[in-house]
Amino acid sequence: MSNDSSSQIVTGLRDWIVKAPPGSRLPSTRALVAEHSASPVTVQKALRILAAQGLIDSRPGVGTFVRALRTAQPSDYGWQSAALRSPQFPARPVSTAMRSAPNDVIAFHSGYPDRELLPERLVRAALARASRGDAALSRPPAAGVPELQSWFAHELRTATPAGFAPPTPSDVVVVPGSQSGLSSVFRALAGGSQPVLMESPTYWGAILAASHAGADVVPVPSGPDGPDPVELARAFEETGARLFYAQPNYANPTGAQWSHQRGEEVLEIVRRHGAFLIEDDWAHDFGISTSAVPLAAREDSGHVIYLRSLTKSVSPAIRVAAVIVRGPARDRILTDRGAESMYVSGVMQAAALDTVTQPGWQTHLRALRHQLQSRRDLLAASLRQHAPQVHVAHVPHGGLNLWARLPDGTEVDRFVRECESAGVIIAAGSEWFPAEPAGPFVRLNYAGPNPGAFEEGARVLGSILGDRPNAR
Repeated sequence: MSNDSSSQIVTGLRDWIVKAPPGSRLPSTRALVAEHSASPVTVQKALRILAAQGLIDSRPGVGTFVRALRTAQPSDYGWQSAALRSPQFPARPVSTAMRSAPNDVIAFHSGYPDRELLPERLVRAALARASRGDAALSRPPAAGVPELQSWFAHELRTATPAGFAPPTPSDVVVVPGSQSGLSSVFRALAGGSQPVLMESPTYWGAILAASHAGADVVPVPSGPDGPDPVELARAFEETGARLFYAQPNYANPTGAQWSHQRGEEVLEIVRRHGAFLIEDDWAHDFGISTSAVPLAAREDSGHVIYLRSLTKSVSPAIRVAAVIVRGPARDRILTDRGAESMYVSGVMQAAALDTVTQPGWQTHLRALRHQLQSRRDLLAASLRQHAPQVHVAHVPHGGLNLWARLPDGTEVDRFVRECESAGVIIAAGSEWFPAEPAGPFVRLNYAGPNPGAFEEGARVLGSILGDRPNAR
């Protein structure tokens, strides 16, 4: 509240209200004007402030009165438990990656790039133009704005080798973020307790989406080179699964990128079992020393369901992604989208399309590659120097994260809490495992704010581990 005459009136009346019984009538506006030598406008401003604070009630034509406050009673929502019955799926806490953090901490936990890594100028200009165009007042088609469908199809077409049929714009379903797309894929194709194979570790949001669709998640061990083809084939044979979720390029959390040969082996297994590969290409724009080459570009018989998101690379405020899928599976996914949200905001689609078709977009991506490399290398070097107990087996060729193993015997949850108490927020690796964790892991994001604090953050991690007997 500003220190003006209205604030003085508020202070005086609040003291009067505290001593007055509920229902007492306040002095009239004319009396308050005279008492405080203030204008009627100033008095009315003070009364509005008190009303907003719930201290008084104004009754037009009658007067203003001290509000009769009801004694607060503890809320009892126990009846809801009986009405709702047992939950179909256990409630999970919001992932650490989605937490907001104050500015005075070192944040290694976020799943999103820092603001300075975003094309802010392009995004603001695109949103301004979109708000002035027809998209601001019209309903887009259910499958997406045709021009945006064409852009997504063209992006995949440019990676398609000779001899393969490229996708068409009609194969594209625009969705409000890849998380929404994953939910639709799992609901449409794997609901009703059907098994879904997933790399382990893998994206926590995919685990959540599949579980809430009623699917039975089956982990397949995966490392820096991707899943073991033998283990993948065994999982298909033992479960009869028809879906395999994977991230062939810069996987979250490990940063793994499959080789061309590993991709061919996985595709052959998927085809042999008459199954689908759900290829999540969330980090397509985050290559550092390599570029992302989608498996979907070399599979044209409908076995690959491809997801490409713009949310992280354009702006977290523009939740736009695409599912590229051929055949009847597309119709099922589009039907699910209709039941869920009918269509994606035309303004968001227009802004996303505007951003990625500007000449400055490619310039931004080139600069982003260098920025990510600098941050990745700084964090990796800081860990080697100040926290050698934090072992990073694989420095990724792209993406946003380092996947690190702590010394055996480390209580990860306790370690995370101690780090936060010391001003460093990290994410426990257990969130990225579909089943039991394979070891004491943490995920460290190098695309977060204030890279100048990375060295200090590594010092904190090393200091806390150094205080433990099992880390010496």
